[in-house]
Amino acid sequence: MENYFKLLLYPHIVSGFLALFVAPMAMIVKKGGASHRLWGKIFFYSMCGVGITALGMALIKSNIFLGMVGVFSFYLVASGYRALYRRHVNSYKDVAAIDWILVSFSGMFCVALAIMGSLILWSDFKEPFGYISLLFGFIGCRFVFNDIRSFNKINHHKENWLYHHMSGMIGGYIATVSAFSAVNFGFLPNIIQWLWPTFLGVPLLIYWISKYKKQKTVKE
Repeated sequence: MENYFKLLLYPHIVSGFLALFVAPMAMIVKKGGASHRLWGKIFFYSMCGVGITALGMALIKSNIFLGMVGVFSFYLVASGYRALYRRHVNSYKDVAAIDWILVSFSGMFCVALAIMGSLILWSDFKEPFGYISLLFGFIGCRFVFNDIRSFNKINHHKENWLYHHMSGMIGGYIATVSAFSAVNFGFLPNIIQWLWPTFLGVPLLIYWISKYKKQKTVKE
């Protein structure tokens, strides 16, 4: 089993580092250009590697938390990536099968992550992984709920696909930084290792989205 674990660990590390350093490239180049699309695709497929290997390692080591966080991270990016293809979705009948699979599979994992966090805190309210699991589970559930709710809104995706794209891709990057911090920043308390990227990144994400919305309003 240890050999199988290592077979997954090395591509997991490579995929994680690639995602960590490629995402900023997609952020700084011209949006919608060839470079942005290229770096964005590399980031997306890197996160696919992160999610698949994390799930495999979790099964081998019976590490439920690792598997759930891997699925949570992948779903954020997948949701942001799929936003590019959902511009003409106006009702449930327009939703592609892959989108239903994503929200169903990821929704179960995010609910389970939130429940796990609640159970941990029920037995020991001082356990940091309880708060980490609960917060990540809540964020994931909110993404899933918002996606499902948006499927039946006329012209919603046509008007808001950019904000869905930004939220998912940047949210996934925040999760990647969180995992990197948890592995490498051992000098910090556990809860800070995992959550400082969220507390720093989410306000910045809200600011960027509001900025783009204001620019769009001015142009109109």
